[in-house]
Amino acid sequence: MGWLAVDDTYEIALVEGQVVARSASETSPAGRLRALPGELRDRPEVVELQRFAEWLERHAVECAAQVDTWMVSSLPVPAGLLARVWPDEAWRSALRDVVVVGEGPGEVGFLRDADDSGELRVVDLDGETVRLCARTVTMPHPVLLPELDELRVFAAELGVVQGVEQIHRATWRRPGDIDADAETVSEFSGAEYGSWFHLSARAASLGYKVADGCVTGRIRDGGRVFTASVDIGNPYYDEGGRTGDLSWCHGRDRLRLSEVGPVAWSEGMRMAAALHAGRTVAADHTA
Repeated sequence: MGWLAVDDTYEIALVEGQVVARSASETSPAGRLRALPGELRDRPEVVELQRFAEWLERHAVECAAQVDTWMVSSLPVPAGLLARVWPDEAWRSALRDVVVVGEGPGEVGFLRDADDSGELRVVDLDGETVRLCARTVTMPHPVLLPELDELRVFAAELGVVQGVEQIHRATWRRPGDIDADAETVSEFSGAEYGSWFHLSARAASLGYKVADGCVTGRIRDGGRVFTASVDIGNPYYDEGGRTGDLSWCHGRDRLRLSEVGPVAWSEGMRMAAALHAGRTVAADHTA
């Protein structure tokens, strides 16, 4: 973005999300000020540029959230849609290096480009940049990627940094020896917080909903919508905050653990683990 003259003394621009100013008589980077002079802060040009910066920040968050939804749900996405949004820097940052899978065997790689025709370019596991002409692609949840370990190794070799957490997302797989009739998991229960409100604030900061004494997350898995739920009690009856067991339901029906899909299982465990990680840890006073 270029520099905008405010008056005969200063020029302003948006640099790395911040509004900065420089002397109009000094056009080199050395003439840039680290902070806006006080006399500029209420100028209409500055206020509008700051509002634009805030919009860009919200837009980037929304783009990343949409790509995350596509990935967690493993929803098919038209390649033409990716091509249309690719010129937008916020979309491109969220999409670049996401692992995409096409419609045929072996059509998998890290997304690197999308052109006007809807053709995608990906880096495959052989390190080759290849064209992907599929009508739609998916961005699979990592628990569904059969070559996840190889993808992680290869990503490290390429120096891949994903804008949306996919291949390095924490995953859990359902144990093969679980009780077929069990309905709850207690692995991450018992996490103590200073108060119920601290616990609910932690859940909200992670993007989960808090209602009716539970932290919940909705997950689309195999065309079905599951709700993972962790009991956290009631602020009016419970003195402190403490996590309970994890369970899943489909609609209003509570599910046995054996009925929970692989993505719903992984995301539910991820939610419970994140709540457990924020617990209050007592100081160790041992010598």
